[in-house]
Amino acid sequence: MFALLSPAKKLDLSPTPDELAVSQPALLDQTELLLRTVRKLKIGDLTRLMGISEKLALLNVERFLRLAPPFDRQNARPAALLFAGDTYQGLEARSFDRADWAFAADHLRILSGLYGLLRPSDLIKEYRLEMGTKLKTRRGASLYEFWGSRLTQHLKQELETHESRAVVNLASQEYISAVQPRQLGARFVDCVFRELRNGQAKVISFLAKRARGMMAHYIVKRRIDRVEGLESFDRAGYRFDPQASSADRLVFTRPEGAEPST
Repeated sequence: MFALLSPAKKLDLSPTPDELAVSQPALLDQTELLLRTVRKLKIGDLTRLMGISEKLALLNVERFLRLAPPFDRQNARPAALLFAGDTYQGLEARSFDRADWAFAADHLRILSGLYGLLRPSDLIKEYRLEMGTKLKTRRGASLYEFWGSRLTQHLKQELETHESRAVVNLASQEYISAVQPRQLGARFVDCVFRELRNGQAKVISFLAKRARGMMAHYIVKRRIDRVEGLESFDRAGYRFDPQASSADRLVFTRPEGAEPST
């Protein structure tokens, strides 16, 4: 079983713990092809393409120019530690011990516009290139066309070593759209996290992002490798809602007032 996460814009540049066993991204050959295109982009191109300020565009032009393998502990960081948005606050990867990292390497994958698919321990450099970016390459007019079926086929190949052939979607729609579920040859399950507000259940974006990370943390810490094990998730007041769920859509609802104070 794999759980899929989105990356994050917010980054944490703290040092990597010396004891952490790191790895290299599996699709670096594709990343290098993509870099041939993005390195040609100027500041004005990035502001239009990504809808960002000139200051951010300049930063990312410089990042793309510096972004070249090989990656090591001095010039790169593990993906699950570099990303620091809501999902990664929920993931709490810095709390993982060596056995947790090993399990995460076998059961978590992070979708990325630049790197394709990442293990949590894969070393990467800072970048900004969202999956929904309409970047023209020789393969088409967007990153979805650049990656095509490659991410799906890579996941499918990795799933062949798993006893439980299932993929749990903890990613955003933007990122999961880079995967073709029907071609995986595996059970595909969405997880939905809702908040009760005035008697109505609603998905609140930043809370749902954090909950996805908490679910990934739960999978790692509890060594869950079957979809059925997800139903016992109970962190931060969430509970499995069987009436709102189906076989391929697991809904977790949190009562009003149950959100922990921060």
